[in-house]
Amino acid sequence: MSDPQQSAPNSQTLQGEPSPEELEAAQAANEADALAAAQGELAALQAKNAELADQYLRAQADVQNARRRADDEISKARKFAVEAFAESLLPVTDSLEAGLAIKDATPEQIREGAEATLRQLKSALERNKVIEIAPAPGSKFDPHQHQAISVVPADQEPNTVVGVLQKGYTIAERVLRPALVTVSAPK
Repeated sequence: MSDPQQSAPNSQTLQGEPSPEELEAAQAANEADALAAAQGELAALQAKNAELADQYLRAQADVQNARRRADDEISKARKFAVEAFAESLLPVTDSLEAGLAIKDATPEQIREGAEATLRQLKSALERNKVIEIAPAPGSKFDPHQHQAISVVPADQEPNTVVGVLQKGYTIAERVLRPALVTVSAPK
């Protein structure tokens, strides 16, 4: 008969508990699987990193191209900004030249031609958003649009426009030249 103590470890091994060699092999297999998974994850992250780096470089190139196109458009806009304005003034020039070409014009014809040319000029200015500042006498003095040349005693309220010495102009709601005015003095 065999020794009961010697058969006890064998019986535990036979009952389903793994041996130390099996445990080491299982642990090594788990470590190998974990290593393979980590390497796969690393490869996926490296691929994603490369993809993001490529997207970043493409985005940088797009930004540079957009900036370059915008700079070109701004340069062209500055260069040709007065083109429409100059084009609208050409008929005025033509009218002045035609009026000067008439050698025997009467004073009435010269006046009519000058008035027609002035209407053309005002129309060209208005089309290009150049608007007159011509305050009516008695209107409130506006330091943003008017420049007081002198203060005169008047029967009007203080700081009101008495007269306009020179019209002013705005362009696109910005004062190009203020109107030169005389203003009533405080009483």
